[in-house]
Amino acid sequence: IRENERATRITLRIEPGGKALKMTIPRGLHHREVDDFLERHQGWMNSRLSKFSQDGRVCDGGRIDIRGVSHRIEHTGSLRGVTHIAKDGTGDAVLRVSGLPEHLGRRVSTFLKKEAKSDLEKLVTFHARAVGRPARSISMKDTRSRWGSCSHEGNLSFSWRIVMAPENVINYLAAHEVAHLREMNHGPKFWALCHELCPDTETAKAWLKRNGSQLHAIDFE
Repeated sequence: IRENERATRITLRIEPGGKALKMTIPRGLHHREVDDFLERHQGWMNSRLSKFSQDGRVCDGGRIDIRGVSHRIEHTGSLRGVTHIAKDGTGDAVLRVSGLPEHLGRRVSTFLKKEAKSDLEKLVTFHARAVGRPARSISMKDTRSRWGSCSHEGNLSFSWRIVMAPENVINYLAAHEVAHLREMNHGPKFWALCHELCPDTETAKAWLKRNGSQLHAIDFE
């Protein structure tokens, strides 16, 4: 709970990944009003938090989405070998991971970072060619507040977790940040360019709004 002297009302939101609730209240608000607000909105909080797994850790036998496709995680038992995608005897997609069992989560995240970088570098190059503005650099981060960013110098940054989203959502994110190379704002011209680069913009935006926090909830530690 945080007091804000500029706040005129109570606001409540779920932190990315469903890890916490953040309440902002006007300065000096009596604690009884805070309790009453929480009691009135308990049903909303429970319904929203129920969408997040109580244990979002990556584990052997668990599942992870890659480009929107669910993959079963399989620890090979071998100390050496590269993490790779395969198919099992039933045709189910599998992510095979070697190394020590306690390093499984880290090796999965390393694989996803490489896949995200590969996908986004190709997509950015494609869209940048369309707008005639090359990106100066592309970097992968694990940001919680935004999925991507574009600096005035043309440096693009993306959350590598986006590689777990469907391919059209990954494409939208690349198009969104490349559009900022020409339009450093979110005005009508920017959105017109974004739709031109990615006709699926509205569908992808809606998917991220519904499912983005669940990607942040996955624990690779």
